[in-house]
Amino acid sequence: MPVLCPPSNWDLELLARQRVVPALRTHGFCPVDGLLGAAAGGAVLEQVQEMHRAGMLQEGRLASPAAGLNRRNARGDRIVWVSGSELGAEAVGFLLGLIDRLVSVCARSLGEGTIRERSKAMVACYPGNGAGYLKHVDNHNSDGRRITCIYYLNKDWDATEHGGVLRIFPEGKPYVADIKPVFDRLLLFWSDKRNPHEVQPSYADRYAITVWYFDSEERAEAKRRFRALTESMEQSSSSSSSSSS
Repeated sequence: MPVLCPPSNWDLELLARQRVVPALRTHGFCPVDGLLGAAAGGAVLEQVQEMHRAGMLQEGRLASPAAGLNRRNARGDRIVWVSGSELGAEAVGFLLGLIDRLVSVCARSLGEGTIRERSKAMVACYPGNGAGYLKHVDNHNSDGRRITCIYYLNKDWDATEHGGVLRIFPEGKPYVADIKPVFDRLLLFWSDKRNPHEVQPSYADRYAITVWYFDSEERAEAKRRFRALTESMEQSSSSSSSSSS
């Protein structure tokens, strides 16, 4: 694996202040090209492809499937969750560390001081069989997700031939934004209802790595609601069992 050299903190500060923060404030999303460079980005791609070859990627699930909605019609990707600390995921871990630093700088500038944690990385492949993901919102029920970051790994991607465009429908805007999943591109956008989006059908293997950054207060409240719901269901089940005995 090549030696991976991260940009300096000054570079990340400049990127955040001049590009990412203004774009998030104005449009709600921001693509950044050439994040890692050919060598480091290629190392990430090699590791993701090896995960795919090894059979590690499994069908993604729908968080809240609508009644009568077929999973395969709604979401066609195959995924695996990684922390970046696993053997064979060192380059992925390097990428995550860089995104962590960038988002931290952006959060301070945006006044989002409660962004202090993130998910594991979702490594995904849409197989080239027309697989896509219907229009949805990442955080539709106040689950704590605040910023979505997607890193794309697709060399020589031709959207006319290969499809796979991420289309964003920014809330209140008179336009849509089509983001091509090209190699070494990072996309950042607000995870809530401000950015409904879809993955259009892909006709070549389409690789991406996604992480979500959480608002710690909203995340804690979501966990409290989940615990309360779980306890209520357990009590209800216990009461039903007692009544029937």
